[in-house]
Amino acid sequence: MPHEVHAVVAAKQGAPVELQTILVPDPGPGEVLVAVQACGVCHTDLHYRDGAINDEFPFLLGHEAAGVIESVGPGVTDLAPGDYVVLAWRAPCGSCRSCRRGRPWYCFDSRNASQPMTLLDGTPLAPALGIGAFAEKTLVAAGQAVKVDPAARPEAAGLIGCGVMAGYGAAVHTGGVGSGDTVAVIGCGGVGNAAIAGASIAGARRIIAVDIDDRKLDGATRFGATHTVNSRGTDPIEAVRGLTGGNGADVVIDAVGRPETYRQGFYMRDLAGTLVQVGVPDPDMRIDLPLIDLFSRGGALKSSWYGDCLPSRDFPVLIDRYLSGRLDLDGFVTETIALDEVESAFDKMRDGQVLRSVVVL
Repeated sequence: MPHEVHAVVAAKQGAPVELQTILVPDPGPGEVLVAVQACGVCHTDLHYRDGAINDEFPFLLGHEAAGVIESVGPGVTDLAPGDYVVLAWRAPCGSCRSCRRGRPWYCFDSRNASQPMTLLDGTPLAPALGIGAFAEKTLVAAGQAVKVDPAARPEAAGLIGCGVMAGYGAAVHTGGVGSGDTVAVIGCGGVGNAAIAGASIAGARRIIAVDIDDRKLDGATRFGATHTVNSRGTDPIEAVRGLTGGNGADVVIDAVGRPETYRQGFYMRDLAGTLVQVGVPDPDMRIDLPLIDLFSRGGALKSSWYGDCLPSRDFPVLIDRYLSGRLDLDGFVTETIALDEVESAFDKMRDGQVLRSVVVL
């Protein structure tokens, strides 16, 4: 029998989100029902609300979540009611060409629940990133629910489901930051600070935080930044070169995703250095660079999808690092809010007032 639960729905493009009662089915084959305990308010949710992802309204928002398995569907053998999980928007299929090549973090056929969650009138909802966790309960594919240590409080644990994993993985997995490297991170929101934390844990000797907001730069030092550059009044390329012996950084991570920051990152890196784009650009953005510079500067230009993570491998590791005090997940939680406060949280996010507002249920 379907479950009636309260949830945050984006009904129309650009319109304020609404708290509605929706229907969540019992799990079918390969699915699990999750009682959501906490869910972070991510920029991606705002992109869905504004129609920047696609136009499949109405959307059930929320995807950065932790909770407890309430029930499992037929064929689910590795999860049971009561398991504490973090939800992932990548659940490798195991059979696509990328999975067969041993690269499941690029899975091209990631699994989601087959049954739709709906409005009371039966209208199907499109769950954000296949999750839809601004809800008291949500239905996901079993592979999207990753068991982690229940000692981690849900407000912090849920954040590794998206923003923290994206930034951390951009540094550690995509960028390959290693001991002794110099790193520059452009944009010190949640993803950028997670990249800073990842670079610090990986052993970078110098981590330069770049932003236009002194408040964010001050916060970046909490996560491991050794130097800060306010690019509003300073040329960040020259500043980073000045902090790296005139050479540029070994790895630059663009956590903003705009043409101007990508260009800065391109020239901010050392010869043969790596540029990682993890900030999500708008679809109409373009970049123009001299082809001779692409050739002569060498190195690698990479995009990072979800931090090139494998949730089943990486989520438990990040939680262990949190519980041991090496990864400050609590530092990302600016405030906790109720389900009916998501729209105001979007406003605070736009204004740069928060790293993360987290809905607690």
